[in-house]
Amino acid sequence: MSASSKPVAQTWFGPITAVQRRAMFALVPVAVAFGLVVGLAFLPLASGFGGMAKVGSESVLELPDDLVLPPAPETSTLYAADGETVIATFGDQYRVELEYEQIPDSVKDALVATEDSNFYEHNGVDPEGVMRALVTNVAAGEVTEGASTITMQYVRQVLSYTATTPEEVAAASEVTVERKVQEMGYALALEEEMPKEDIITNYLNTVYFGHGAYGIGAAAQVYYGKVPADLTVAEAAMLVGLIQSPSAYDPIDGSTEAAQARRDHVLDRMVQTGALTEAEGAEAKATELGINPQEANNTSGGAIDSEYGFFVDYFEQWWQQQEDFGETADERKARLYRGGYEIVSTLHVDLQDTAQDAIERQLETGSEFALGSVVIEPGTGAIEVMAVNRNYSNDISENGPNTSNDDYKGTYPNTTNPLLSGNSAVPGYQAGSSFKIFTMIAALEAGMPLSTSIYSPYQYTSQYVVGDGAASCGNYWCPKNASASEVGDYDMWTGFGESVNTYFVQLAERVGVANAIDVAMRLGVDFRNTKDLGLVTGEAANSFGPFTLGVTQATPMDMAAAYAALPADGLYCEPIPATSAATSTGDTIAFPSTCNQAIDTEVARAAVDAARCPTGDGAVKGECTWGTAEQVGDAVDGPVAGKTGTTDSNSTNWFVGFTPNAAAAAFVADPDSPQHFVGTANLGKPANAVADILAYQWDEEGEGEFTPPSDLVR
Repeated sequence: MSASSKPVAQTWFGPITAVQRRAMFALVPVAVAFGLVVGLAFLPLASGFGGMAKVGSESVLELPDDLVLPPAPETSTLYAADGETVIATFGDQYRVELEYEQIPDSVKDALVATEDSNFYEHNGVDPEGVMRALVTNVAAGEVTEGASTITMQYVRQVLSYTATTPEEVAAASEVTVERKVQEMGYALALEEEMPKEDIITNYLNTVYFGHGAYGIGAAAQVYYGKVPADLTVAEAAMLVGLIQSPSAYDPIDGSTEAAQARRDHVLDRMVQTGALTEAEGAEAKATELGINPQEANNTSGGAIDSEYGFFVDYFEQWWQQQEDFGETADERKARLYRGGYEIVSTLHVDLQDTAQDAIERQLETGSEFALGSVVIEPGTGAIEVMAVNRNYSNDISENGPNTSNDDYKGTYPNTTNPLLSGNSAVPGYQAGSSFKIFTMIAALEAGMPLSTSIYSPYQYTSQYVVGDGAASCGNYWCPKNASASEVGDYDMWTGFGESVNTYFVQLAERVGVANAIDVAMRLGVDFRNTKDLGLVTGEAANSFGPFTLGVTQATPMDMAAAYAALPADGLYCEPIPATSAATSTGDTIAFPSTCNQAIDTEVARAAVDAARCPTGDGAVKGECTWGTAEQVGDAVDGPVAGKTGTTDSNSTNWFVGFTPNAAAAAFVADPDSPQHFVGTANLGKPANAVADILAYQWDEEGEGEFTPPSDLVR
């Protein structure tokens, strides 16, 4: 008999291929680990293939008391830095609890067909699925096929649902033999305690469908505006298809093509299992998705209901980036809204209220211009203030104040846009001369001392080619100083104090703009604007002379964190909105600062000495002339430094200042219409607001001095 005519070995789940035969020999060590559970699952086969008898669970794993039904969700509470003042609560779980009879057969059939076709035959573990998955995965050398029954998925769902610490979260979903054995054991035990109807009902009442919808009752409302009983077969299949990955198959904010492909897969499985005829399946696949999105009335509290909405919103976005709390942002948010955490934030309520008052004295809420400030603690990155003259609200007005454009639709004065921290839609505001700090640091890093003297004319023709334009001289960029009287020899103290443009353009030519950009990036400045990003990366960077005068966009969060590195001797810390969280079981999770030595200590100290000139505080190692924000030094009864930031045509205005204990950045701009310039009347308002903020902070908590540089002076 030839090799090709040898009989193929058969098993009760089909023929064994050569690859699978080799893989089965490799299964022995794994089979030992799975032996108990799989063996129990296979016991009914010894007496034939006709119904599977129940297996006693006592010899497998004892069923936890809380595994039968998930506990009710618990609201999480966010406290201020004092650990006592409640600034927000988070609660969700938009649910519509259904009885077994209220869930349409189409939903149950779709779930069984897609996730566990033997659900009504097995006893919690599907032997056929286990063996097929074991053989396939070992043959592939990786996990390519699962063997989870609906019962096992429900077990995993409950374990994940009740997890609070990052360790418990990881343990609930980690792919290990031990966890799989435990999951199988719990599934076998659960089916001893709970009828199939209750398992599938509980599963469909609690599983997450995306967009804040937990359970099929909520999902039917959120995606179709219907009660489950009114769902068509195609709609039921679409919803069940979401269970595997609500984000990947999201038909509302994601891909309708992916959602439809997944729905059609579910319908095909229903045909294969006999839940639908081929004609019924084809008819359902021919229909459109027909999504009718509705708001999930699933949240209580959060940023919308908080007096400190912009900070709370930033905290929530930060939480959703913490990978220890789940694999996806949706999972992390869900854990926040039902995990019962007691979270201590970094917000200093008294300082926040002081900042809000200081801002309102300059520009009231309702002004056409936004004035906002962020305060960060040097050495930790703790965000102590996020204040702006806007209301955090979804109640958006139809028309903003800029009536010069009849088509203008603004968010004024209510908005949920992250005006202070930014995102892809809010890249920030031109930061003006506050960016000169990065060129100065780059020069100090290159060994140029603070005493570096450069003759600086009123207007200077630079080496940077810009083409025709108002600021060009023969195709070269030729910026001017703010005043025609600013002419002469300047060093870093006087050039920074008076904000002499032509001094810093020449300094940038000497040190290289790319090096100044590198400093900004090391200090956490995030270039969110696509145009800006193209200018600060690659070969374009060294030709981007205007960078030193702050033509790119930044946020007060970025600038406060960048300047906070200076009094911290060059230690840059990522902004952080929370310090710890206590779980519902009493464990404490610490949120440590993420810091790195972004610039050398002596460089930072030298930069601080020059930065004392703009505020009128006076440098220790050099001579200041006059400062552009001396009201800050007059207000703060302690050491203070900083820099103003004014842009061409006064489109925006900034001030970033710091004491040894706090760094504050403030801006004024029209975030709804960038071409609506703030004008000369608003130029001093960011500095005035920061002066009041830092003065209060110093009186309440200020201590210490700036350490003067011992190098890079002369």
